[in-house]
Amino acid sequence: MAVDSATDPVVTTGWPSPFGVRTRLVASSALMLFVELALIRWTGSNVVHLSYFSNFVLLGSFLGIGIGVLRSGRAKRLPYYSPIMLGLLVLVIAWKPVTVNRGSSSSVIYFTSLNTTGPPVWVILPIVFIAAAVVLAGPAELVGRCFAELPRLTAYRFDLVGSLIGIIAFTGLSFLGAPPIWWGLIVTVMFAVLMIPRSSGTGRRAVATGLSAAMVLAPLLVMLGVLFKESTKADNSWSPYYKVQTKKSTWEGVPLLTITVNGVPHQQAIPADARLQWEPQYGLPYERANAGKAPKNVLIIGAGSGSDVAIALKKGAQHVDAVEIDPRIRDLGKALHPDRPYQDPRVSSHIDDGRAFLSRTDKKYDLILLALPDSLTLVNGASSLRLESYLFTQQAFESARDHLNPGGAFAMYNYYRETWLIDRLASTAQHAFGHKPCVDKIGDGLQQAVVTVGLTEQDQACAAEWPGATAETPPPATDNRPFLYLFTDRIPSLYLVTLGLILVAGLVGVGIAGGGASYKRMRPYADLFLLGAGFMLLETKSITGFALLFGTTWVVNAIVFAGVLVAVLAAVEVTRRFKTPPIKVLFAVLFGGLALSWVFPDSWLLGMPVGLRALVAVLIAFLPIFAANVIFAKRFTDTADGTASFGANLLGAMLGGCLEYAALIIGFHGLLIIAALLYVGAFLLTPKVRSVAK
Repeated sequence: MAVDSATDPVVTTGWPSPFGVRTRLVASSALMLFVELALIRWTGSNVVHLSYFSNFVLLGSFLGIGIGVLRSGRAKRLPYYSPIMLGLLVLVIAWKPVTVNRGSSSSVIYFTSLNTTGPPVWVILPIVFIAAAVVLAGPAELVGRCFAELPRLTAYRFDLVGSLIGIIAFTGLSFLGAPPIWWGLIVTVMFAVLMIPRSSGTGRRAVATGLSAAMVLAPLLVMLGVLFKESTKADNSWSPYYKVQTKKSTWEGVPLLTITVNGVPHQQAIPADARLQWEPQYGLPYERANAGKAPKNVLIIGAGSGSDVAIALKKGAQHVDAVEIDPRIRDLGKALHPDRPYQDPRVSSHIDDGRAFLSRTDKKYDLILLALPDSLTLVNGASSLRLESYLFTQQAFESARDHLNPGGAFAMYNYYRETWLIDRLASTAQHAFGHKPCVDKIGDGLQQAVVTVGLTEQDQACAAEWPGATAETPPPATDNRPFLYLFTDRIPSLYLVTLGLILVAGLVGVGIAGGGASYKRMRPYADLFLLGAGFMLLETKSITGFALLFGTTWVVNAIVFAGVLVAVLAAVEVTRRFKTPPIKVLFAVLFGGLALSWVFPDSWLLGMPVGLRALVAVLIAFLPIFAANVIFAKRFTDTADGTASFGANLLGAMLGGCLEYAALIIGFHGLLIIAALLYVGAFLLTPKVRSVAK
């Protein structure tokens, strides 16, 4: 049986909590994950740029966690800087949130055509990155102190349990639609429990307790005040993806409901008659498809608050499947849309990802419509994958084609902003259906367009022939590289500069926080650093793979995150309780798992029934994750410096987060190659003589 024997000298400096070390570790880890997830959600809802760069906060969190663990062995006081920085960050962002004014400028932010108000990107992003690192360093320092008091794998085990609790707690609040005030209350209580002494003494001890309470609670009370004001505002509500704001108004006597998400104007619920009168292009798919005949069965992906559903009913649809990924936006439309389309018995509403819905249904349709499905956020944990990315690939269009009745058609419309983007989508339709689609461009600065393609060329009626793609038009997006809005085959310079600055900040931050000795302490653990980087790429590949197979919904995302942690926890338990094979054998299993993922890509799994698909996907995704973490657990058990080795692993994860962007060039499948190279490096750097025989 494996023995978890390595320990560090017990360090209890200044810890005020009356709880045992295991309880403190679980609570600190739960706080760390909860704060990380809350920061990603809240900053993204108030800083428009972070809707598309949520990985920026994640990388800052990894840096802070690594620094906090490294600091834990030499810190003299508790990390009061963490709640102070958290309060300041919330106050600064609330004072100058980044909002947008649609239509006042031709500037483009990730194809949302917005003019921003608030601090520019080059000011706010560094502030958020540094602040996230400082905030997360605090809970990580508390975690590191607990690691120094427990055997290695025991500490890692309880750290994982706490992380799972943090994820489950935040997921539960997302499911309930809880506003940020509840997030803030939980964080405040946890900081208070972990960092304020419970002393009944007098004199100097009472003064110290009062100062500790002030340093912890004062900034957090400021934070709670800001979050309370935001959470109780009448037109604010929270979905699992966005901060949602609504505003009722009238125009020429017509009632309107404007929905803004994360500070960006997103949708307007307008009666169908008025919409077709003001913007007749919304009726073009019904004119171009089915020889102008009313489609009986219609599938609308991106149904939103219901305007497109109301138009389909107006055009004579006998049944509409309305698919919307965001439950809050659907519910707002159900309650407030002037036409009440969701109450119509001809409408079936589905809260789901559109691509996933298609993969699970056997129904056939006369018209499948992508109705402005442009999300304003990324899939959590994936650097470049938007919620709608898998809707616009060639494979997605082919899936839509396979779900059409004879004589049916597939159509999409949006404000595409760029001519090359319209041509790219039209070219994708041509590749999937085998003939040119109808392309109707609307003459305004936002370049609204309607692309309609019949199952056969005879099933569409174009006003004019689309001239075809030009030499400059990018090729169709694919499931492997689903980056519709990426014009070139290179990583954009903005990303490269940002990632370079992140790595420089990491090098400087670790050097400063570690007192100049950090790199010397971590040098023997270069293999653990590479294991951390490789693990991050495996996690990203799992998240994007499951998003393709089962949908980009927050539920799927949360299950995958929890599943990864469960796989890691299982690896730790196996290492603790059983005699495991030698490192060389485990590396062979790891590389075998990577080869299995390479040989059986996600496209192969999509053809399976859902139940079998889930079983095989879990096996393929989690086998290398499990093997990699058994390797880590065996190596971590025997390290001489627990905090330095764990910190090196965490900082390696930050490097892995930066390497994720290579998917923009080589695709998500190509991340397996980079992960394999990192693991080869880890294998070569693993010490050949182990101090404890297994």
